[in-house]
Amino acid sequence: MSVVGLDLGSQSCYIAVARAGGIETIANEFSDRCTPSVISFGSKNRTIGVAAKNQQITHANNTVSNFKRFHGRAFNDPYIQKEKENLSYDLVPMKNGGVGIKVVYMGEEHLFSVEQITAMLLTKLKETAENSLKKPVTDCVISVPSFFTDAERRSVLDAAQIVGLNCLRLMNDMTAVALNYGIYKQDLPSLDEKPRIVVFVDMGHSAFQVSACAFNKGKLKVLGTAFDPFLGGKNFDEKLVEHFCAEFKAKYKLDAKSKIRALLRLYQECEKLKKLMSSNSTDIPLNIECFMNDKDVSGKMNRSQFEELCADLLQKIETPLYSLMEQTRLKPEDVSAVEIVGGTTRIPAVKEKIARFFGKDISTTLNADEAVARGCALQCAILSPAFKVREFSVTDAVPFPISLVWNHDSEDTEGVHEVFGKNHAAPFSKVLTFLRRGPFELEAFYSDPQAVPYPEAKIGRFIVQNVSAQKDGEKSRVKVKVRVNTHGIFTISTASMVEKVPAEDSEASCVEADMDCPNQRSPENPDSDANEKKVDQPPEAKKPKIKVVNVELPVEANLVWQLGKDLLNMYIETEGKMIMQDKLEKERNDAKNAVEEYVYEFRDKLCGPYEKFICEQDHQNFLRLLTETEDWLYEEGEDQAKQAYVDKLEELMKIGTPVKVRFQEAEERPKMFEELGQRLQHYAKIAADFRNKDEKYNHIDESEMKKVEKSVNEVMEWMNNVMNAQAKKSLDQDPVVRAQEIKAKIKELNNACEPIVTQPKPKIESPKLERTPNGPNIDKKEEDLEGKNNFGAEPPHQNGECYPNEKSSVNMDLD
Repeated sequence: MSVVGLDLGSQSCYIAVARAGGIETIANEFSDRCTPSVISFGSKNRTIGVAAKNQQITHANNTVSNFKRFHGRAFNDPYIQKEKENLSYDLVPMKNGGVGIKVVYMGEEHLFSVEQITAMLLTKLKETAENSLKKPVTDCVISVPSFFTDAERRSVLDAAQIVGLNCLRLMNDMTAVALNYGIYKQDLPSLDEKPRIVVFVDMGHSAFQVSACAFNKGKLKVLGTAFDPFLGGKNFDEKLVEHFCAEFKAKYKLDAKSKIRALLRLYQECEKLKKLMSSNSTDIPLNIECFMNDKDVSGKMNRSQFEELCADLLQKIETPLYSLMEQTRLKPEDVSAVEIVGGTTRIPAVKEKIARFFGKDISTTLNADEAVARGCALQCAILSPAFKVREFSVTDAVPFPISLVWNHDSEDTEGVHEVFGKNHAAPFSKVLTFLRRGPFELEAFYSDPQAVPYPEAKIGRFIVQNVSAQKDGEKSRVKVKVRVNTHGIFTISTASMVEKVPAEDSEASCVEADMDCPNQRSPENPDSDANEKKVDQPPEAKKPKIKVVNVELPVEANLVWQLGKDLLNMYIETEGKMIMQDKLEKERNDAKNAVEEYVYEFRDKLCGPYEKFICEQDHQNFLRLLTETEDWLYEEGEDQAKQAYVDKLEELMKIGTPVKVRFQEAEERPKMFEELGQRLQHYAKIAADFRNKDEKYNHIDESEMKKVEKSVNEVMEWMNNVMNAQAKKSLDQDPVVRAQEIKAKIKELNNACEPIVTQPKPKIESPKLERTPNGPNIDKKEEDLEGKNNFGAEPPHQNGECYPNEKSSVNMDLD
């Protein structure tokens, strides 16, 4: 099973995977661990990531970027209308009122939803992960900003579903960072001690997020989060762009905003300039050649000017920090560390603001770019049965308070209840009990709409169906389970009606206790008041036994933002077709490139190493064919089917391959002949030594050695014949013998001779001496009349003591 964490950023994405060695951030096909969140549409296919970003200026109208924040929003959303003005591509309304992205793809105008666009990006990330892991990827954890609402989160989940990814959890960016920080810490306080408080600050391309987390051994709890969804690196880039637009207008009379390509180039250069200013305090130049109307432009900026330019943005940094401390009731001295991540936190003025607020040095122990992806991969590993991970529980927080509203049966008045307050632990479930005679409706909404960076406060309407009154006409008790799930999405997970039915005598022991009364004494409890015998009172009339049954009720959910099943299936099918088209186009391009490579390789080598291996006439004809093929490639062969390129390559290879083979054979053949000659000499020498009665080989039978001689003579004769025949051939003719055939002869010779010449000598066994109780058992014949044996040792003593020699050998054995 795959374990993958995806950091889906506005500007770029990172992929982390769990391997046996730990968590690793993987690189794409360009050996870059950062994949730009860019998709470009062409006449034959789409390009995603690095290749798409490279086309951003040349194909501005058909290259889509900065679309993450369009999830779950309507086209008429004020945020969408504001962003629409700054984009190089067209936004149009979809039939369902959502945001549509209009591009020209495969020569036709297409309208894609933001879910489809994100699915395309996920396709690329999935493919990159699969290439690295060498296995299919389905399970993953995807990051989302902590301020994403239910509508935005559901939209991201739909995008994952389109591409066949099983998202185990949508994880808040800051929670992922906190997990990546805490799981490796060995010195966290134990569970019964005061937790360690760490504040995490993340300023990325388009948003600023902060969170306070409490750490104990094996446990992480998010205490609170705060954010500015409209403050990020993008805003700092815009300040620079505005400055240089004004400067170029005054200096060169050029309006950069009038041409999208010029504006995009300026954005790219300003981003580079911003990064350079983070590490240099001197003046840094900005130069763009042929900016507009064939004019070159230049400017310069230093860090102090930049900070002055962005003073209002820097002022905004403190607001979320104050909000966080107020929510969590923490003081700066309660915070043991402040960890910063995100590319924009590299700006010295941003670091300084954060450090000054907390009155302490900020930590940069985490990788600023990859921390989120690594945290997501860790969470995926925890959720996956494929990996064993250190026990570490993660408790997130609800970013916005959620309330329920409903109508009472008897009156028109509405009931309202806040089910989850701000920073309530998540995931979390609660059971609410309603008394009803019929179906009823619950509406979920955000209690504090002003704090939610989304125009719609409603979450959805939930209709609890099939509710009926009890048989005695009384209202039924309906239990509704409300939940903020692992994705941070509010749901009504189940609803059940408590129904009282008469119980048979045999079922009397199965009476269920009312679930809503945890303090009610159980019938099994011997200390229960209900079970006490009332001896002084007359026996009561027998009451009918009642059985309590929970009946599951269907709940119909009408959510503010949700793709219908039919639409989702259509998107899945469309994505599948586009993936197939991309694959076919890649194969077509690979076939075309193979022809081009072949032309260049042979033209170069025909005037070099291959020149001797082709006759003059064929040389001229082949060069002409190569030139014709090259001309064809750049004219009518520019856009042909894959088969046309395959046919062209085969035509070239008919002439080229024999030349290449002759060259390779001329390189390999002498080496093989040399090796064969050495083996023949080796076996011939052994045969000669045998004939000269060398004792090393006197154990080998003569008939066996004759086999060796026969093999040597046969192979030597074959070798002489082919070498003589080959010597008569010119280099531009096909060889008489191939290196592979010579290699086979070497193997054949070794197989015939080696078992014979290496057979071991038979072992001559020495006579064994058997021990008797008093020493070695020596034949009587070997004893002399005086009682001495042939070894010259005294006979054994009566007490069984060993011979001196024997004793010595025993000591040696012990050593």
